[in-house]
Amino acid sequence: MKSLTILLTSLLALLALNAQAQDVAALLKAADKFRMSADNLQVETQINVVNADGTPDKERRYTVFAQAGRQSLVLMQSPAEKGQKVLMLGDDFWLLMPGSQRPLRITPMQKLLGDASTGDVATLSWANDYNAKLLGEESCDPAAKLLCLHLSLSATAKGVTYQRIELWIGKAHHEPVRADLYVLSDKLAKQATFVVDKPAAPSMVTEMVLTDKVSNHKTTHVRYLSRKTRQVPPEWLNPMFLVRNPPLE
Repeated sequence: MKSLTILLTSLLALLALNAQAQDVAALLKAADKFRMSADNLQVETQINVVNADGTPDKERRYTVFAQAGRQSLVLMQSPAEKGQKVLMLGDDFWLLMPGSQRPLRITPMQKLLGDASTGDVATLSWANDYNAKLLGEESCDPAAKLLCLHLSLSATAKGVTYQRIELWIGKAHHEPVRADLYVLSDKLAKQATFVVDKPAAPSMVTEMVLTDKVSNHKTTHVRYLSRKTRQVPPEWLNPMFLVRNPPLE
């Protein structure tokens, strides 16, 4: 009888843990919806870098095709970078240069502009790349009296920009509010804050602000100018096709 009681207690505890894990996974997917509103998107993105003294530094424009299955294609649109592309296929990243006959392997930490890396721009979700634990409720914006849920994310995929993310999401709507971003050495590399369209009833993230915590202490503003549902042709996600520098419209 005692053994049966122990077995039932263990089973109930395991079921409770599984239910909690599913609940936390659902929270992370809910937070993703504010950046990745559909499985296949075209996102017009602008990046502005601001120096530590508040003066503007650089500005660039990108078209991001974020696709289902951890696939993304980034087209660089500013004159200084026109024709360059970044392709993400799961854990693999390539840089494609106009005039080059072979794609160049890069990492998700490769800088695009300021403190925005290829992974910051090409990836718009967390649920497929991280396991999450709920650490509790915290006040994450005293001025706005915003109560947040603190999630600790650990990487499950190899080709991720950050090995650990401490993420705070709104308790009421589950929108991302801020994040601490840690690299492989578990060093805090950047801090991110997220700007939403309607603070009282948010439906999407309109901007991600990255603050460097290592060297230059510049601030990088990643603005999502527009989003629309779009699934690209399969050949657009083939590095050997893209190296031919075909027109992509």
